[in-house]
Amino acid sequence: MDFNDTPAEASFRKEVRDWLRQNVPTENELTGLNEIQQCKLWQRRKFDAGWACIRWPEQYGGRSASAIEQVIWQQEESKYDLPIGIFDIGIGMAAPTLMHWGTDQQKQQYLPQLASGEHIWCQLFSEPIAGSDLAGIRSRAIQKGDTWTLNGQKIWTSGAHYSDFGIIVVRTDPSVPKHEGLTYFFVDMKSPGIDVKPIKQISGSSNFNEVFFQNVKIPDANRLGPVGQGWQVSITTLMNERAALGTGGGGVAFKNVYELASQLMIEDRPAIDDSQVRSALANWYCQESGLRYTGYRALTALSRGETPGPEHSISKLVGASKIQDMASFALDLLEMAGSLSTSEQARYFDTFLNSPGYRVAGGTDEIMLNILAERVLGLPQEVRVDKGIPFNEVPTGT
Repeated sequence: MDFNDTPAEASFRKEVRDWLRQNVPTENELTGLNEIQQCKLWQRRKFDAGWACIRWPEQYGGRSASAIEQVIWQQEESKYDLPIGIFDIGIGMAAPTLMHWGTDQQKQQYLPQLASGEHIWCQLFSEPIAGSDLAGIRSRAIQKGDTWTLNGQKIWTSGAHYSDFGIIVVRTDPSVPKHEGLTYFFVDMKSPGIDVKPIKQISGSSNFNEVFFQNVKIPDANRLGPVGQGWQVSITTLMNERAALGTGGGGVAFKNVYELASQLMIEDRPAIDDSQVRSALANWYCQESGLRYTGYRALTALSRGETPGPEHSISKLVGASKIQDMASFALDLLEMAGSLSTSEQARYFDTFLNSPGYRVAGGTDEIMLNILAERVLGLPQEVRVDKGIPFNEVPTGT
């Protein structure tokens, strides 16, 4: 495969570079703004110039760009340290699900506000009792006329405390097997009856939340897909989640560790002169390159109108552990200075504390291994004793 730009691609790359060079927010512009305000400023600036969500159709805020143009944009944007993280779930997961399953009215109403950064979305899937078994959820929605009443609890919901909407899958029929009794909705996070409680993390931050629903009303117009097919809709979200969070969630990139090893002096020599340091860097460079090209596979699928396949779980599995390993390695190089969260290298300390969560968020390592084994390699499935049994007849602990 030839990865050199064609003349048309080179022209597009120059256009992207020129625009970024002139429009990336300066430090003065961002000073005094919190993370949410910074992200919204940059997203709105891209949207107004036609650079937000460039692969989306123009009527939804994009520019109908090709898959390779999306790659070029991401390559050039990634060269800058830009505030973008709060839109990963909305743009990377909720939007593809809306495009695939939503009505024309739903798309017209919600996608432009996602692209512009006006609205932030979260994902309400995990539950305390279900663990890694999404189909084992117990939150319940009951329909009366054109309205559903939702009761239950979700957990580990990133950004729920500042989100405007959330995508949610709940049980609507407990009398059928667990995968068949689910329905998928999106919910206004300001609805009466929603209580968001932040979870304190070891890093000191509170990005995750518990979310409680008590008689929350959801209009049937907020349903995505047919009643009882929430599992099929959620698969669309989960496959795009692997693409959106494929490298493990951020924090430390290979270039950060490479620069640290090049600049840090150990016994009057750069750390990178050590053969073991170079060996570790070479291994992570290969992993990062593999992840990048695996990501291109997902873009190729999207360019064909397909949902990224289960093989993209490779990115989540490899990327999350890579980030944890690199952060630990950086702290070892920094020795005592690495434990100071106020130092110039605080990113490694923060990433090390947060990195175990990267291996849980979006599916645990064990779930990723099962997906790859069963859906990619075709190995026999694990024994599932609750398969085919109505959900309300599945034995539970007392």
